[in-house]
Amino acid sequence: MSAAGEQGDLFAPPPASGAPRRLVVETDGGSRGNPGPAGYGAVVRDAATGRLLAERAAYLGVVSNNVAEYAGLVNGLRAAAEIDPGAEVEVRADSRLVVEQMSGRWKIKDAALRRLAEEARGAFAPARVRYTWVPRARNATADALANAVMDSRGQITRDHAPGRAVPGEPDRAEARVAAAANTPRSSGTPLPRATGAPATLVLVRHGVTALTETGRYSGGDTAGPPLSDRGRAQAGRAAALVRRVGTDVWPDLPAPSAVLASPMARAQETGAAVGAALGVPVGTDERFAECRFGDWDGLTVPEIEAGWPGQLLAWATTADVRPPGGESLRDVGARVGRGLRDLARHQGATVALAVHTVVIRAAVGLVARMAPGHWSAVRIPPASLTIVRLWPDLDADGHLVGDLTVVGCPSELA
Repeated sequence: MSAAGEQGDLFAPPPASGAPRRLVVETDGGSRGNPGPAGYGAVVRDAATGRLLAERAAYLGVVSNNVAEYAGLVNGLRAAAEIDPGAEVEVRADSRLVVEQMSGRWKIKDAALRRLAEEARGAFAPARVRYTWVPRARNATADALANAVMDSRGQITRDHAPGRAVPGEPDRAEARVAAAANTPRSSGTPLPRATGAPATLVLVRHGVTALTETGRYSGGDTAGPPLSDRGRAQAGRAAALVRRVGTDVWPDLPAPSAVLASPMARAQETGAAVGAALGVPVGTDERFAECRFGDWDGLTVPEIEAGWPGQLLAWATTADVRPPGGESLRDVGARVGRGLRDLARHQGATVALAVHTVVIRAAVGLVARMAPGHWSAVRIPPASLTIVRLWPDLDADGHLVGDLTVVGCPSELA
């Protein structure tokens, strides 16, 4: 999307003519109690494009964590076989046990796991499968699916390959056509803002983390904590709402076709959930990282007030006050503004961004031309959606030209 964006390793070079197709299976499983209530999640992607092809998840009852992880592997490989049994498959899992045992480097001593390993080998030709360990932060989509079915005690089966219907779910293109036929294309009387079509940005605040839940500041100085169980559920709801943009929700907007995330772990996980819902890969843009809070990182409001009396309020209501070792609101606005100007060039497209409170406040403030000292008056709940539109040209004073569609819409409405 921009010079600062990175697509990670979801993309692989396309196979040479006549070479077998390459698929990526991302798989995970979990058990709350070990053994305890458990579930697995798995997705299949096209290795060349990162396109989401299939999702599989199911509640398993009370089993061990390792059994759940193997169940995810088996069902991910079965989904890959349904797509192309002649493909070359890379399995990515954050279970070192599964990766090492299925790669033949560790022995499988447990009888139940041996049976599941045989099922995995029977699901897809072992000679066409290789295994890669990835850290949990890079396995967020499968992890979110596993947690979703542990919460719901249900099952998920979705196929996204072109030409294949998803049971119980209308084709998105058909949904857009229906929305266009039945809903006015704009709300109210649009005013002329600028020439050309605007870019639409759907700003999604990440779900909660352990620090969010205890009222502690979590900034952009480090990758920070991952989403909590509650945060992953929130990210799933937000992703479901983003997917409806341009169809039955805000039908006058183009449907999202790209996803970016800040480099923070919580935003990466939220972005992965959104990308999985849309079937697109997720890029990273450091300009949308959370404000750096410096010495305040990890502290509560009373702890900051005890150490730096009056400074937190001054930072929140003044453009140029910086936390010790951190960023001012003007600092954040400058880099966010650069990112927004780049994205404004994507005329007629909708981009979803998984980002943070101060970043979203800055975007709203820049579009609405609010002074930085007033940005903190904008409430941005966890996993909420904020939608802005931006035209590609700045005005005569060098300001962004745009409008606000919604600010802080709760994903609980999905």
